[in-house]
Amino acid sequence: MTPRWTGRLLRGVAASTVAVAVLASCSAGAGLSSAGGPDTFTVALTAKPDNLDFTRTAGAAIPQALLDNVYEGLVRLDDHGAIVPLLASSWTTSPDRTVYEFVLREDATFSNGEAFTSEDVKFSLDRVKTEWTANSPALMAVVDRVETPSPHLARVILRAPSNAWLFNMTGPVGAMFTPRGVTQLATTAIGTGPFTVARWNPGSELVLAANPRYWGAQPAMKTVRLKYFADATAQANAMLSGGVDAIYSLGAPQLLGQFSADPRFRVIEGGTNGEVTLSMNGAVAPFDDIRVRRAVMYAVDRKAVRDTAYAGYGELIGSMVPPTDPWYEDLTGVYPFDPQRARELLAEAGTPNPVVRFDVPNLPYATAAAQVVSSQLQQVGFTVKTNPVEFPAVWLDSVFGRHAYQMSVIQHAEPRDIATFGNPEYYWGYRNPEVTRLLAEADAADEAGYVEKMRTVARTITDEAAANWLFLFPLLAVTDADISGLPANATSLALDLSRVRRG
Repeated sequence: MTPRWTGRLLRGVAASTVAVAVLASCSAGAGLSSAGGPDTFTVALTAKPDNLDFTRTAGAAIPQALLDNVYEGLVRLDDHGAIVPLLASSWTTSPDRTVYEFVLREDATFSNGEAFTSEDVKFSLDRVKTEWTANSPALMAVVDRVETPSPHLARVILRAPSNAWLFNMTGPVGAMFTPRGVTQLATTAIGTGPFTVARWNPGSELVLAANPRYWGAQPAMKTVRLKYFADATAQANAMLSGGVDAIYSLGAPQLLGQFSADPRFRVIEGGTNGEVTLSMNGAVAPFDDIRVRRAVMYAVDRKAVRDTAYAGYGELIGSMVPPTDPWYEDLTGVYPFDPQRARELLAEAGTPNPVVRFDVPNLPYATAAAQVVSSQLQQVGFTVKTNPVEFPAVWLDSVFGRHAYQMSVIQHAEPRDIATFGNPEYYWGYRNPEVTRLLAEADAADEAGYVEKMRTVARTITDEAAANWLFLFPLLAVTDADISGLPANATSLALDLSRVRRG
C-alpha cells in the first residue's frame, strides 16, 4: 500500500500572528537571489546532527542529511512511499519469501573510487548485526546470511519470511558501506550517493558537494548547504532575507501567512510518518500504573494540543499508526477528552496528585505542545515540573539512551515504528510479551494475517495507554518561487536533495 499524500500547494493560509520584518523586496514572481549562487541550494532545518554516524547515534537528523544523498541502499522509498530500485537494478523473491536475489548496478562506485560489489552488500548487512548500536539494528536479525555468487549478484537468505524486511532496507540499516569507509564514520562519510560531505560545522551547517563519480544523473545543484536554526523565527528571517533558499519543515506554522501571500515564495503542504508522541515511562512511577497512564489519555485534549502547537495542521491519530499504513484504523475515539474520568482514575490509583518531571526537548513543536499538555494535566491534579532539555545530545543521552525520565514528547519520524513497542528495552518502558509475540507472528504471516495482527497490536498498545499520540506531524515547506524538486512528502527519514533545481 502506498501513501495517499499529494504534496499540494497550500492555499489560503491564515495570516501570520508573529511579526517578522519583510526584508529586501524583489520583483514579483522572480524569487530571491540564491543564498550562494545559481548552482548552490541552501535549506534551513531545525534538528541538527551531533556527528555523521547513524550506526551508533540515534535520531532522524543524520539519516535526513545523509541517506540517499551520500549513502544509498539497494532500494529506497519514492515520494509516494513505494519501494523502488536504487543500487539494485532489480530483485526477485523465492516462493517461500525467504530468499532475495538482488541484481546490482555495475557502474556504481563509492566516492573514494572503489567499485560497489556484492561483497559490500555482505559487509554492510553483516555489520548491522555486529557493530550497530543505534537506528534499530535488530531489524536485520531476520537475516541468516548473505551470499555473493558474483560481483553483481547478492543473495540474502532470511531465517523466516518477513513482511517488513525489504521495507526496512529502505532505511538506515539498508545503507551500503565499503570496509574502508567505516573507520571514522563520525566525521567522514564515504558512500555511493550523488553527494559527498564537503564541510561540516557541528551545530550549524553541513555542506554537500556533487559527487563527480556518481553512477546516476548528476544533481542540478553542485553545492547543497544544510543550515541548522534553533527556532522557526530564525528560519523565517533567513528565508525572508535571502539567507536560505528553502525551509524544510517550518517549526511554526503560524509564520506561513507571510510566505503564502508573497509571489516570491512557494508554500508546500505534505505528509510525514512522524507521530508526535507524549511518552510515559512505564518502567517508573507513577506511569508503571496503567490507571495513571489512562488518566493522561483522558486529560489531554489532543485537538487543542495540535491546534495550539501546530495551528491546526497535522492529523489526529489514536495509535502509533499513520493513515498511510495498511493496518490503520481510526482509534482517536478510544480516549475522548474527559477530565473528570482522568481525576477518577488518579483517585483509583491512590495518586490523586502525582508529581511528574516533563523532559521537553528544545524543538519548537515540542515546546509548544508541552505547554498545552502541562496545563491540561495540572487541571486534573498532576503537578508538572517542566525540564527543558537540549536536543539532540542531552535528550538522546538521558531520555532515549538512559531512560532517565518520567514523561517527554518527541516526533518519531521513522516509518512503521509501531514495532518499537515490542522491544521491552526501548525507552517507552513498555513490556507486554503478547505484543512482542504478535509482532513476530505478523512479520511472518501472509498479507491478510499481517494486517490483522498489526491492527491487534495497535489496539492493544492504545488500550494499555503505552503512550499518548498527540498528532501526525505535517510537512510544511517554503521555497523560493524558482525552486523545484524538493520532496513534498517525507515518506522516509531521507531528504533527497538530488532533484532540486532552480528555474
